Amino acid sequence: MNMLLRTSPLRRVLLTALAALLVLIASQVLDPFRNFQFATIAAYLCATAGLTVLTGLNGQLSLGHGALMASGAYTVALIQDAFGGRQLAAGWILVVTLLGALAVGVAAGAVIGLAAARLQGPHLAGLTLGVAVIVPSLATTFDALLGGEQGLPVQAAQPPLALGATFPYERWQVWLAWTITLPTILLLTNLVHSRLGRDMRAVRDHEVAASLSGIDVARTRVVTFTVSAGCAALGGALLAVLTQVASPGSYPLTLSVFLLMAVVIGGLDSLTGAIWGALLLVALPDLAQSVTGLFSFPPGEAQRWEGNLPTAAFGLMLITVMAVAPTGVSGLQRRVLRAAADRWRARRPNPGAETP
Repeated sequence: MNMLLRTSPLRRVLLTALAALLVLIASQVLDPFRNFQFATIAAYLCATAGLTVLTGLNGQLSLGHGALMASGAYTVALIQDAFGGRQLAAGWILVVTLLGALAVGVAAGAVIGLAAARLQGPHLAGLTLGVAVIVPSLATTFDALLGGEQGLPVQAAQPPLALGATFPYERWQVWLAWTITLPTILLLTNLVHSRLGRDMRAVRDHEVAASLSGIDVARTRVVTFTVSAGCAALGGALLAVLTQVASPGSYPLTLSVFLLMAVVIGGLDSLTGAIWGALLLVALPDLAQSVTGLFSFPPGEAQRWEGNLPTAAFGLMLITVMAVAPTGVSGLQRRVLRAAADRWRARRPNPGAETP
């Protein structure tokens, strides 16, 4: 991904096509459960990539991206209900639901961004935390519309008939999720290297200097929050399609905290960190379940361990990474690769050197 960030737009497209080929190959060799996890990583990557742009590129701290993911998920469910529960096998219905979720996320991001344009640090975090608290509670307040604690069912997007009647469903989930996510990452990568991306970094580094150089600070913040919120809503919509439900339990307050911790651990200075963060969000709960399976706990005790172990693991990992590699896993990865490249160049014979 770092190579993708430094190359020309044409090469970024080619590298995205290469990534799509790797996804295609991986979907052929993974078992159904791992394919489902692989698709879930793509859904979370939309949210973590948007949050990386918001926090890492523009310096805005958000604790409400889990709620923005919930807005996308419920939009998908409500649009399906408006279509009378017609099957998502009709591709245009799937496109409409995802575009609807994106539009809702963009609108919510614009509203929150306008309110947060003059806020920084803990004040902005408090505002977005309030959003994260309010949005899940709306499901129980308007239970007739949003289904209460049980949530709303979301129909599965069935594979096209052209793929055959026996085409593996989980493999189709991978194709669907990454078909949405890879172009999203490509667009965000181009944004990072556009004039708007430079304005975002200038506002993050020094607001007064950016304003004196002619950058509209408030507009830049609003646009950044809008883009990030749209990505989060799109990720929530994909997650709802994959899990076939939109419920408050899928998007709790802790999800917003986990999203922020994941991108910090992954690294805020590049979109590579978003990939590591999405991987952690999927891998840690599975790891917690595997660890608790090694011990003979009573059913209630095992459930408490599975619920609390990912939180403890996230916290411990955050402390460790910040102590060892303040730039996150992606920064550590770059240092290791740079050291390996320097070592390799040092061992290469110099053709111009004189032989004794």
